[in-house]
Amino acid sequence: TPQEKDHAVAYKTRLGVQMFIVYALVYAGFVLINIIKPVLMEQKIIFGLNLAVVYGFGLIILSLVMALIYNVLCVRQEKALNGAETQGETN
Repeated sequence: TPQEKDHAVAYKTRLGVQMFIVYALVYAGFVLINIIKPVLMEQKIIFGLNLAVVYGFGLIILSLVMALIYNVLCVRQEKALNGAETQGETN
């Protein structure tokens, strides 16, 4: 079967880059804390876990949440743009 053209590519690319920048900034905060004030990472934050562990798990959870958001937004945009083309061809 021939592949259809995806009209949402520009949207998905822009969204992916924007989300990458957000994640990179949050990760840069983690790195900067470790460079500038590594002792801060030893402080207990919640449930006896230190900042390093909480921040690390936060980064993992953030990436998963962002991936889900990216998927939902991209599917919505694909349906809107690619579905509109399909309806235009049948009419």
